[in-house]
Amino acid sequence: MSAARYLPVGILSVEAPVSVSRALPRSRKALALVAGTAVALPLTFTAPASGAEPGSYTVTPLSFTVRAGDRTCTVDADLYRPAGVDAAHPAPAVLATNGFGGSKADGSTDAIGKAFAARGYVGLVYSGLGFGKSGCLISLDDPRIDGQAATRLVDFLGGTRAADDGTRADFVTKDGTGDPRVGMIGGSYGGAIQLATASVDPRLDALVPLITWNDLAYSLAPNGADRATPGVFKWQWANGFYLMGEGQPLLAPSLDPTRINTLGCLHFVTDACDTVRLLNSGRYPEAESKKMLDFARSVSPVSYLDRVKAPTLIVQGQSDSLFNLNEAQDTYERLQARGVETKMIWQSWGHSGGITDPAAGELDLGQGNLETSYVGQRVLAWFGRYLRDDRSAGTGAEFAYYRSWQSGYGTAATVPALSQKLYLSGDGKLVDNRAKVARGSRQYSNWLVPTSHSESSLAGMIGLPDPQPYDTTGTYLGWTSAPLTAPVDLVGSPKATLRVVSPKTERVQDSGDAADKLVLFAKVYDIAPDGKKTLVNRLVAPVRVPDATRPFTVELPGIVHRYETGHRLEFVIAASDTAYVGNRGIKPVTVVSAPEDTGTLELPIVRGRVG
Repeated sequence: MSAARYLPVGILSVEAPVSVSRALPRSRKALALVAGTAVALPLTFTAPASGAEPGSYTVTPLSFTVRAGDRTCTVDADLYRPAGVDAAHPAPAVLATNGFGGSKADGSTDAIGKAFAARGYVGLVYSGLGFGKSGCLISLDDPRIDGQAATRLVDFLGGTRAADDGTRADFVTKDGTGDPRVGMIGGSYGGAIQLATASVDPRLDALVPLITWNDLAYSLAPNGADRATPGVFKWQWANGFYLMGEGQPLLAPSLDPTRINTLGCLHFVTDACDTVRLLNSGRYPEAESKKMLDFARSVSPVSYLDRVKAPTLIVQGQSDSLFNLNEAQDTYERLQARGVETKMIWQSWGHSGGITDPAAGELDLGQGNLETSYVGQRVLAWFGRYLRDDRSAGTGAEFAYYRSWQSGYGTAATVPALSQKLYLSGDGKLVDNRAKVARGSRQYSNWLVPTSHSESSLAGMIGLPDPQPYDTTGTYLGWTSAPLTAPVDLVGSPKATLRVVSPKTERVQDSGDAADKLVLFAKVYDIAPDGKKTLVNRLVAPVRVPDATRPFTVELPGIVHRYETGHRLEFVIAASDTAYVGNRGIKPVTVVSAPEDTGTLELPIVRGRVG
């Protein structure tokens, strides 16, 4: 859940104000360590005040003692104040915090404070609860804990609360007594906190959540067929972040007792640890599963979006198997349905692969290329409209999506609808007319070990190589289109309707333990004329089939992809995947096709046609 461009920087300890030129290498290179004892004195940076205009700002370390849930703890923050901003010349504020495992000092979070202070905004950047030098347990952006803590920082920006050292902010634009003009921006864990805070504090004026979740139950144990049924455990992502969180007392040593849970966890709230333990157990009895789902959703926007009113620009990454595009679309549609001013961008990078190397011209917070990137321009316009009250600032298209084949963005009035239905033929073909379906049945079976690979989930974030996706013969079924006669562009979430036969599953699926239900994985490939197969963004739709005796519908992850002329589209269902926990026991599966009764695949096509 790390925010974009997670780049660690050195700790800067000072005895006196230090001036640092903006011409120095950017945040990926550690700042020089100055000998001395760290004290709350301002650091002065030379920086562009607006675009390429020269300007400067000060950075003052602050701490705030806050009540967060049932604990009182300290929040570690940095205040970025542009030169010339004072009580007589106030400026709107931008509040931000880190991605999971980071702190106020990591590359992307620190860069937010610098970038917006350089453009005339007051910045308040803080380490989230349980991270860096901030106290309290990790509570997964719970609005009742993390959200309430953030409101105390809004109080500071509104002038009604002082920092622990007595510092007050009387230089932030206000909409009323104690009501500062303030927006939030940040990625992943630093994205969900914005929605959590807005759900408990109506003073927020603008939000820009990047690459974050809508429903953690879906994120960590997705079920593409039925979100009421416990999904398929995404064990690599979940355990990677769990270990990162539990290791915080070692990564950021502290004797602060508010950071330690004595009820079976080291650093998380108890419900979070119980959820991970249940998922790792491989057993999902109904009562325990309901408790798990209830907790995961209670700390997710899906449970509190009805209380969010702030204008929201949602930015999600196409290359993201942790929080896929469907999560952003769910948040977008829910806010829009309530009349909240909301727009959405599907950029290229997310948690998978491209997070450390955005495509040319894409937003890179570590580089601070706001004026020269499409997403950056949209962010500046969003804050210009809602924080600076610049009515001339156009906020852009309702929906925009990065097109890798053109290295630029397409726009639309809404997310494209499903527009073409294909049929699963008994001979393994994907055909465009029901009359072309051949009668036939085909079978696969799972092994006791995974036989398909989509990704090594953390590889892209830490720069490790990842084997190409594969499926082992006999453990999957595929349906392939004819070669395309013209390019086909997909923008959105494909949907499959399937019927399978699995007698071994039918005998045990009503045991009361969801782990006895059938698990499969749906996905779409691009097959080049030379036979090379590409799993689009390495995305799969894990499915725990609610009832193997009935047809079921699978929502696949959203994609933006061009199938070139001569390429073929392949739809696959596989028995397993290395990034997920699979079936309990061997469960052979048969798929029967006939013109009058066969599976279908629906595609959101904005250009061309398959067939």
